[in-house]
Amino acid sequence: MTEDVVFCWKARDQRRRLSRRRLNVYTTDVDLLFPHYGVVASRLGAAGVAPTTTMLGVTRLAIPGQMVELEGTAVA
Repeated sequence: MTEDVVFCWKARDQRRRLSRRRLNVYTTDVDLLFPHYGVVASRLGAAGVAPTTTMLGVTRLAIPGQMVELEGTAVA
């Protein structure tokens, strides 16, 4: 999923400069996600994407067993 978010932002950037980017990360286990979050950050950084990011701990997500949901927004 991270690759999809990066691809969308990069594709839109090629057409016009994006004025705002935001990434919301929802997780059912913040402590478990933190050691792995560097992978997401490094992939975004390598793509030249540095969105404002918020990580939120939630009780559960829509799909049983799902631990992480990424919500990306880009505005031209």
